[in-house]
Amino acid sequence: MDVGLLDHYNILTRKLDETVRFYERALGMRSGPRPPFDVPGAWLYRGDHPVVHVIDIAGTTMEQGAGAGAGAVDHIAFLSHGFAAMKRHLDEQRVPFSVNLVPNSTRCQIFVRDPNDIQLELNFEVRDEDAVDMPEANAQSMPGQPR
Repeated sequence: MDVGLLDHYNILTRKLDETVRFYERALGMRSGPRPPFDVPGAWLYRGDHPVVHVIDIAGTTMEQGAGAGAGAVDHIAFLSHGFAAMKRHLDEQRVPFSVNLVPNSTRCQIFVRDPNDIQLELNFEVRDEDAVDMPEANAQSMPGQPR
């Protein structure tokens, strides 16, 4: 038995357009085909795989957030590539973020929040990245301090 990589996660939102724009602009995903469910929504793709499913609950009485059964999910994490390019891109898009260097590793993390206040963790293996872009060389990039 084996549990694999993240297939997708689902967001209930009253901010469908804003949520789709965030994932497209900030994270470079693209909207793609979605089955004709009874409720409006969107699927956001990375390559050929829909990793973020969004359901528009604006016209319903459904709850959003922990009261809706979301439980204690703290964040969603993605394996990512291009640490320095992502930092530049988020700055250009004016998306607040923080950076963390994982102790005793060559992994850096970028944390952002989507329009639904879901924390996203982007994990980068940075052993081959330019040292000038590492958090220890950039005093502004402190964990927990949005930029």
